[in-house]
Order: sequence, then C-alpha cells, then structure tokens
Amino acid sequence: MLSLYRGYGRVAWVALGLAAFLLVFLALPILKVVFVAFQDPHSGALTLLNFADFFGAALFQASFLNSLYVSGMSVLLATLIAIPLAYYTTRFNFEGAVLIQTLGIIPLIMPPFVGAVAMVLLLGENGSVNLLLDEHFGFTIPFMRGLNGVILVESIHYFPFILINLSAALNNIDRAMEESAQNLGCHGSRLFRRVVFPLAMPGYVAGASLVFIKVFDDIGTPLLLNINNMLAPQAYLRISSIGIADPMGYVISVILVVFSIFSLWVSLLAMRGKDYATVQKGGGGLARRDMRPWEKVVCYAIIIVILLFVLSPHLGLTLLSFGTIWSFSVLPDAYTFDHYLTVFQSAFGYVTNTLLYAGIAAGADVVIGTAIAYIVLRTGLAGRKWLDYIAMGALAVPGVVLGIGYLRTFHDFQVPLVDKPLASWWVIIVVALTIRRLPYALRACMAALQQVSELLEEAAENLGATKARSVRRIVVPLMSGGILAGFITSFATASVELSATIMLVSNESDAPLAAGIYEFMQNAAGRGPGAALGMIAVLIVGLGTYLSHVVIERGKKSREATSIVGEETAT
Repeated sequence: MLSLYRGYGRVAWVALGLAAFLLVFLALPILKVVFVAFQDPHSGALTLLNFADFFGAALFQASFLNSLYVSGMSVLLATLIAIPLAYYTTRFNFEGAVLIQTLGIIPLIMPPFVGAVAMVLLLGENGSVNLLLDEHFGFTIPFMRGLNGVILVESIHYFPFILINLSAALNNIDRAMEESAQNLGCHGSRLFRRVVFPLAMPGYVAGASLVFIKVFDDIGTPLLLNINNMLAPQAYLRISSIGIADPMGYVISVILVVFSIFSLWVSLLAMRGKDYATVQKGGGGLARRDMRPWEKVVCYAIIIVILLFVLSPHLGLTLLSFGTIWSFSVLPDAYTFDHYLTVFQSAFGYVTNTLLYAGIAAGADVVIGTAIAYIVLRTGLAGRKWLDYIAMGALAVPGVVLGIGYLRTFHDFQVPLVDKPLASWWVIIVVALTIRRLPYALRACMAALQQVSELLEEAAENLGATKARSVRRIVVPLMSGGILAGFITSFATASVELSATIMLVSNESDAPLAAGIYEFMQNAAGRGPGAALGMIAVLIVGLGTYLSHVVIERGKKSREATSIVGEETAT
C-alpha cells in the first residue's frame, strides 16, 4: 500500500512538471499574445483601439477577406479533386485502386511552400503549360496569377485530408442503405447526392475543416508567391520588419487563433443534431460494381488528369533541382548535379540542424506523450484530462502565432552561461517544434496504451514490481510500436515546419531545412539549390511516412497474432 502511494506521488510530480512545461511554453506565450493585442502600446492600459485600427485599415481589411476567400476556395477546389478519387476507388472494381489512393496522398509529403516555385514554372504566366497553350492555341490561362496561385498550391497540397477522411467514411457506409435507395428508384448522381454523400458527411467535414485551418494559417506559400495581403504573412511581416512592439502583429495573431477555433466549432455545429448512423456495424462499405468499358475509359481519364495535376509540383521540383536555366521555356535548358553539390558543400548545415532539432523534438514528444497518456488513462489524478486538452490545444495555434508569442515572452529572458536571450537561442526552435508536433505523438501514445491491458501491470505488481518498474519493463515495451510511430510522425512533420521556425531563427547557422529552402527560393539564382534542398525534405518526410506505415502495420499483425494465440490458449 505504501509503495502504491509512493508510486502515485511520483506520478503526481511528473504531472505537475508536464503541466508547468505546457503552461510555460504553450499557454503563457498565447496569453501574452492575447494580452498585448488588447494593450495600449503607449500607456499599457487595456483597450480595443488596436482592433479598431486593424479593421479600419484598408490593408488589413483586404488581408482578412483574402485569407477567408483563399481558405474557402481552397476547400472547394480540394473537394472537387478529392471526391472523384474517393468515390471511384470505393465504389467501383478496377485495377489500380490502391495505387491511386497512394498517389493521392503523396502531395502531403511535400510542404506547400516547397512546390510553390515549381508550380510557377509549370503553370505560371510564362510557365510550361501556358507557353504550349500560347504557341499552339494562342491563349493562356491565369493559373498562378495573384490569389489564384495560392489557392491552386494549397488545394493540391491539402486535398488528401479530404480524400483520406472521405474514403474512410465511404467505406463505413452500410451497403444496405444504398441498396434500399436503389430499390426505391434512386440511381446515378441522384443516389450519390441524396444518400451516399450525406452519409459520408462526417468524414468530409473533418477533412474540409482541416484544409480550411491549414490554408488560413499558412505563411510560406503566400510569401514565396509574393502575396503579402493575407493575414499570416502580414503577422510575420509586421513583427519581422517593424518589431515585436508593433501591436498589429498580435492583433492578427489573435484573429488567426480565433478563426482556427471557430472553424473547428463550425464543423462540430454542422454535425450536431443529425444522425449518420448506419443500420448495422460492418456493412462492408459501398457495394462495388464492375464498370462498362466506356465507363472505365472515362473513369481512368478523369483520374489520370487529376493525378497529373496534383503531382505536378513534384515533377516541377525534380526538374528544377537538376535544371541549369529554366526561364521562358517549356523545360530546363540542360541538366546538372551542381545544385546538389552546392547543397552538400555549403548548405548541408540546414539538413544537419533539421535532423538535430526534429530528432530532439520528436524524442521529447514521445516521452511527454507517453507520460500524459499514462497519467490520463491509468491514474485517478484530479484534473488529469486537462493535460490532454492543453497538449491537443496546440493544433489550434498557428505556428506564426506561437513564434510571435515566444519572441515576446522570452526576448528578455537571459539564459545562464549562454549569454543570450532564450528567444535567440537555437533551443527555442526545438521547443517550438516539440509543442507544434506534440498532438501527433500524444494521439499515437494514447492509442498504443489503450491496447495494453491493465491486468499485465497488476500481475507484475502482484509479483513485487514497483509501479515505476512495471511501467518501464511492461507498459513501455508493449507500447513501443505506437511510440515509434509517434516519433516518426513527429520527426517527419517537424522536419519541414516553417511557420514557427522562420520567426525564431536569429542566426543563419541555426536555421533548419525549411528556413533554408525559403531563403534560397527568394531569388532566381538560388532556386536550383533550393529545389535540391526541397527534394531532400521530400525524401525525409516520405521516408518517415513510409516507416510509420510499416511500424503501424507490424503492430497490427503483432496484435492479431497475440489475439489468436490468446484465443487458442483459452480454447
């Protein structure tokens, strides 16, 4: 009994330590941003004058409306891309459905700002496609002009969120619902419009809300396309050019956070009061049918066009990384490995910094995620669920807002021995990456721990093991698959984080990969090495994504094998 009390005493101290970390590096910077947004820069008194100035300025009004417009249109275009891919691959029997789903997810591997320049070279006013159209047909299409370019790049990158969630929802629809509608004479597009899509609405809304949030908060894509009249770029430009004392950067940050939370609330509101339940569990998804020859031709044609469209940034980035000169021509003039040599000779520090920062951040994430998961699921500590709520709250905080919060909160905090402010030390970049990617690792650790029976811990403790020893020798090894998946996911996504890191880089020698790519892409001469760095980023994220899938699949097979052995033993 005494050992149990001591064990929970240690857990309580761990919980307090985690709470302090989250309060200092997540809650406090955000509260500081909110406070400064309502503070008079001269007298220090609380006021609404800053918000009045924001909504009274034509630039900020235009930025606000542009951000809403780009986010909404990106959701619409992403929907038009995702629905055919999701519906065809879940509704019909044809070869290559798995390959199509896989290719449809690949755009997530490339950060949107990385492919923005490649999209300009392919679809810009003087890009490959428009040069061909002008030569053969005498007209061009403004794919990348103004806000259109931002919408196009963001839609191509983020549509997989809708594809993944909508495909899962379509696969969970009870086929009896579809058959009942068909028996009542509902077929074709009417069936999809009135029955199938409404039943899959929860999956669609989940994906669409993610697209809206990601686009609304993105900073890199508009900046690389020279579109500054949007909220996130304006927040960055106000702080970086005018300084951390400028109140407008904080006002914009508050608006970004409010709209992130608002979009999540609207998605929940859209689902409230409606029943999407199917008749029975495990209905097998939509009834798949074979296509007629002409239907198959049309289906493949639509899918091929969509895939070529959404994979064009990868093609453009690859050509740019090997091309010598690519300007006012359909393809580069010649090809070379010099850009990669430049990266390895003079810019490889960006890569090593990223491996260091992302590795430390991902390691911290799985340690913190495992601890929070254990406290929430295995203890009865008062207020333990708030650890989960606060950690997951990082999802609603844009990276640029977190970066601004760190600059304002820690710019006067001198680090002993280092003799520089915490906001200027490279460690703050690691902390930002840790906070930004903690929700991913936490969810993986939560899922892994939920699959570990408490009986195993109790058996170990009955045999004399302490609480700490049972966790270390029993629980953590059994969670290893989920922990590793959380580490890989956090590492891969932290490797290409730009929004927070671009605010916190004080020295070029401390810059990570994403910031290096952004710097290279600022001028035409640096685009080749920048594209080479982008390809390295794609390889890092792609490898991380592949490894996470391998780990998850092995975990499933291991659990299935354990379940079978258990059933045979019981029999």
